[in-house]
Amino acid sequence: MKTDIDIHNHCHFSFDLWLTLIKSHPEFKAKRVELFSSFFAISKPIDEVAKTVKYYDDLCNSINEVTGGNIDTFEIYLLILGSLNVDIKLLHKEKLNEFYAQSEALFLEYKPIVIFENIRELFDDIKNQGKTINILSNTGFIKGETMRKFLIHENLDQYIDFHIYSDEINCSKPNPLIFQEVKNKIKNQDLPLHQILHIGDNPFADYQGAKSFGFSAHLLKY
Repeated sequence: MKTDIDIHNHCHFSFDLWLTLIKSHPEFKAKRVELFSSFFAISKPIDEVAKTVKYYDDLCNSINEVTGGNIDTFEIYLLILGSLNVDIKLLHKEKLNEFYAQSEALFLEYKPIVIFENIRELFDDIKNQGKTINILSNTGFIKGETMRKFLIHENLDQYIDFHIYSDEINCSKPNPLIFQEVKNKIKNQDLPLHQILHIGDNPFADYQGAKSFGFSAHLLKY
């Protein structure tokens, strides 16, 4: 994938993750649905479980974008389970933590695919110019702590000056507060907003969100 990202006229680069740098392993979501169904002893057909998981994944992502807040991963689990007629009153947080640990292990086994194929070369170019990079990602089923583990495994973390994930600050793109968090974490506090470039695939959350805050923005299209 060739990109026309301008690294010369900007001093700091903020990257979205999903469908910008990476995409899900083709087998992961189906494996996660199987794990979800068996772990919580769901009696519904696997196709219905898969459909319900996707529905609430998409819905909660949309809600986060509209409200600028962040629906907790465990809340998404409980919405799905309630919809599938599981008595959520019988569940304890320890059970949800146990499922998340198994889900994370599955995620790291069926690792995402890096779709931005020349990303290391681009990151090298940016860092060689003495410039800085962050990750800015809305999260849902996969928490920021898990994404950090993946990026370390892929040897991409070495390029990242700081990470911001919606589950960790309870705030989602395009909320201006999450872009303010980027500005706050940049070492050079005198850097003009237009010299900060946010790169992402979502026209609303990434492009419009960044532009509305005052950053420069680049919309990726694959």
